[in-house]
Amino acid sequence: MRDRPLRPPPAAPVIAAAAALVLIGAGCAAEPDPDVYTVMNSNTDEPYATWDQEAMDRCGDEIGVRVQQISVPADQLVPKALRMASSRSLPDVLTIDGSDLPQFAAAGGLVPLEELGLSTETLSEGAVSFGSYEGTYYGAARAVNSLGLFYNEEMLAEAGVEPPETWEELGTAAAGLTEGDRYGLAISALATEDGVYQFLPWLWSNGGDERELDSPEAVEALEYVTSLIDGGSASRSAVNWTQADVNDQFIAGNTAMMINGPWQMPVLKEHPELDWAVVEIPVPEAGGTPVAPIGGVTFTVPVNRDHPEREEVAARIVACMTTPEAQLDWSTKGSNVPVDPGAAEEYREAVPRLAAFADQVQTARSRTEYVGTDWNIYSQAIGTALQAALTGEAAPEDALARAQSQVEAELRSRT
Repeated sequence: MRDRPLRPPPAAPVIAAAAALVLIGAGCAAEPDPDVYTVMNSNTDEPYATWDQEAMDRCGDEIGVRVQQISVPADQLVPKALRMASSRSLPDVLTIDGSDLPQFAAAGGLVPLEELGLSTETLSEGAVSFGSYEGTYYGAARAVNSLGLFYNEEMLAEAGVEPPETWEELGTAAAGLTEGDRYGLAISALATEDGVYQFLPWLWSNGGDERELDSPEAVEALEYVTSLIDGGSASRSAVNWTQADVNDQFIAGNTAMMINGPWQMPVLKEHPELDWAVVEIPVPEAGGTPVAPIGGVTFTVPVNRDHPEREEVAARIVACMTTPEAQLDWSTKGSNVPVDPGAAEEYREAVPRLAAFADQVQTARSRTEYVGTDWNIYSQAIGTALQAALTGEAAPEDALARAQSQVEAELRSRT
């Protein structure tokens, strides 16, 4: 997900093979201006583009160079980067979604940041995995996001319900808050990345793993989500709702609680009459650790074969753009969460309404941590299983058994 407050985009399709071809292309590169460094990102909207350029100007002044921003629409960023790679005209710094990073790293197109002096010492395991591929750290995050449980404070207070912390408490609360046209909980369960992203906390917090989708832990997680739908506490329309749709239902008062992310903050701010708060995702048992996906973008340094000396300055730009101070500034403005523990602590005080996300991201992990460039195979299988179970087409156990077979067949076809 981008580091502006928008919902996570679909994970990129597997492009490692194509990337490998273009990243080692033999095109001729134009000579760069030695005093100008470029950063390519997807912050085309205001005020994010202005905020970014202000941060780049500050870093350029500190380093003694001019930093120029190249902004392209999010869905065009990866294709444009691949085209630029073929002509050896990649920017000095490439800002890419964490789910896209493995594709470029696998192709040998990124410089390991620790080789350029950037340390991971203060980062959480999730933050490191988010910017890593096969154990090597390639991307520094300025701000990240995850999922939490939003709730309508007035509705819960009227019903005498405390914010739930466990699956049992959530099920009881959702059932008690369901009344008339109002559901207790709203979720996204699309077959696309929106729905998959929202299923992962149930899967991971229960000890499940996308590499073994037919495990008892995975089946139990899908059975739990299915029980919320079958019991009437969550709408069957969830199979058609994006995360933005879920937010609309929450704002309209059609649900007392929802699973969503901090990127909804700008829309929620447009409704000051709505009293809401957020807690971490409920866990299977009291005292458990909630594990949700971590989203956002990373600052990477592309390999510069023609001018390797520029990589060190590019790394200094990355370091400057991701200092604790820069993280706090960007997160506070853009409804995201710093990855630096000290900055996250200050964030909790500065943005108390989103403080739960500062805790959530400490245990969150990357979707690509275990499966790298194959994530889209697993995502498609999970999405298909979600739809099958929640529409009643198949029992959760059967849906996930088919999903596991689907993954294994696809992986075999690629070898």
